[in-house]
Amino acid sequence: MQNLVAIAVKQAKSGDKPYSLVDGGGLYILVKPQGKYWRYNYRFERKQKTLALGVYPTISLSDARRAHQTAREQVASGIDPAELKRTQKTSTHLTSDDSFEAIAIEWFGQRMSDKSDSHQKRTKRILEKDLFPSLGQRPVSKITARELLLVLKKIESRSVDMAHRAKQTAGLVLRYAIASGRTDRDVSQDLLGALKLKSTKHLAAITNPSEVGILMDAIDGYRGTLAVRTALSLSALLFQRPGEIRHMEWLEINWDENRWEIPADKMKMKSDHIVPLSTQARALLSELFKLSGRGKYVFPSARGGSRPLSENGVRTALRAMGYDNNTMTPHGFRAMARTILDEVLNFRLDFIEHQLAHAVRDPNGRAYNRTSHLDARHHMMQSWADYLDFLKQSHLGGGSVPFTVRAKTQIAPP
Repeated sequence: MQNLVAIAVKQAKSGDKPYSLVDGGGLYILVKPQGKYWRYNYRFERKQKTLALGVYPTISLSDARRAHQTAREQVASGIDPAELKRTQKTSTHLTSDDSFEAIAIEWFGQRMSDKSDSHQKRTKRILEKDLFPSLGQRPVSKITARELLLVLKKIESRSVDMAHRAKQTAGLVLRYAIASGRTDRDVSQDLLGALKLKSTKHLAAITNPSEVGILMDAIDGYRGTLAVRTALSLSALLFQRPGEIRHMEWLEINWDENRWEIPADKMKMKSDHIVPLSTQARALLSELFKLSGRGKYVFPSARGGSRPLSENGVRTALRAMGYDNNTMTPHGFRAMARTILDEVLNFRLDFIEHQLAHAVRDPNGRAYNRTSHLDARHHMMQSWADYLDFLKQSHLGGGSVPFTVRAKTQIAPP
């Protein structure tokens, strides 16, 4: 039976000693000189206990009754509400260090600083929009595979590809938590096959030789800056990843050995990579050295030499030349080279894959080191540069003689 009315609670005055106004069922308000406090007296496992329900007037009579009813139901279900409250307070305290959000922010700061701006922005958006709202305050050690799956399924209803990206991001955060001693399992690994297959999207690339000739002629005629025009040409000649091209540094150019030596921390596969320079590539770099050779980057930003060319520099130039996203992308130079080197010039596929900086293993299953087949790859890169010149001249009307790959002995030594 409920005995209190709101006006009685409001008008209750403190005296010399604390006193109680009883509402019923163990609920009462304790009136003290310092204030008015809601309390619930109950028995649990033959022990008398008291649960604090809040301070009046922040917690009104109706609020206190709702909290009281919840606590009574917990006792009836065999749950000690005071112990539950203590556990929840401990969990809240732990979230300051061990929550998914806190660890994700820590991981982002330590592991994402060397990634491209677009990759950082995309990852941050996944965390803040898709993962933090549901998992952010959860201790990583308490997150279950089912809990993560429910979050991913919600994302999947909007975008299958984004759900896979979110799963990958969650896995990276959880593995970082394992490495830093905050949990012992990456539950994302339990969700193999749980999401719909993501769509395969092939980046647009030109692989028809005659169209490649038109492209190379268009690059030569590009009216932008020398740095961007050279970046376009070297994207075709060297066919490395766009981020690797724009982050190229002068200290990485080995003029004596005629090669570009990319350190492991810049590579997707995290191993050193050598890109042999054809005579055409070297000539382009020599010309550009006169412009930017005193700085750090081969392709400095127009905003200043302390940063490299914008990630949209080559893409924007392609658009200005009339090539949209459905025709040719900066990444498409890689597919262009791989297809033609294999299907037209008949170079060994493992040489091509190695030069693309893909993971390649020898017949015994061992990974090739960075100098593997270097002479053969130098020959391939020179032949590729010669073939691009041939296609350009054919487009201009001067390529009536069939192209023949030069013998290795005909290549100028480094």
